[in-house]
Amino acid sequence: MPQITYVDHDGHETRADVPVGENVMRGALYNGVEGIVGECGGGLSCATCHCYVDQDWMEKVGGPSSDAEAELLESAAAEVRPTSRLSCQIEMTDALDGLVVHLPEHQF
Repeated sequence: MPQITYVDHDGHETRADVPVGENVMRGALYNGVEGIVGECGGGLSCATCHCYVDQDWMEKVGGPSSDAEAELLESAAAEVRPTSRLSCQIEMTDALDGLVVHLPEHQF
């Protein structure tokens, strides 16, 4: 099972196994990772699962998956960076084993 490292704004790391086909947001919620709220449950209607993909992973993960994701990122509570993504829109694959995402200081 692929593993993700979630790094909170203070630098604390939490590693979690996330099944292929699941998304990064649910991986955080199922594993009690604080810093991702996922208020809409992954319905692509909020930005409370905002994360920063580690620069080393950007080529594999890529930018926003849709115009809707890019638009929602504009309303994120924390600074939007070139590596910003909504974690509900990043689906886990075997190729993403070892993925590192950084969490903003706040989601609201």
